[in-house]
Amino acid sequence: MKLKRIGHVAICVEDLDRAAQFYQTLGMELVWKDPDWAYLKAGEDGLALLSPSYAQAGPHFGFIFNDRSEVDAAYERLKADGVHITPIHEHRDGTASFYGRDPEGNWFEYLYEPAPVASVAH
Repeated sequence: MKLKRIGHVAICVEDLDRAAQFYQTLGMELVWKDPDWAYLKAGEDGLALLSPSYAQAGPHFGFIFNDRSEVDAAYERLKADGVHITPIHEHRDGTASFYGRDPEGNWFEYLYEPAPVASVAH
């Protein structure tokens, strides 16, 4: 399996609202915001802001997949290889992912991100 791109970087912030506003002033678009995390994009590249109460992995980078089966296959392969990974999680925004740790202890995420559906004018 060949990785397509790194789609986002996730950082921890103390004040989610302040951080989201700051990155919007830098030109990023706010795509999703919940009480414990926010997601912004600059073109195809994303930035996840994680509040102190965010329950998943801490700072990490995410590899994006457009096909859910690729994430499932990668999960099984990494599990078979003995890589430390978390269970696949269905996210509230329609994505699905799992986290893993590299040999140095850094977190990464394999994320299924469905392609946006274009609106059709009638």
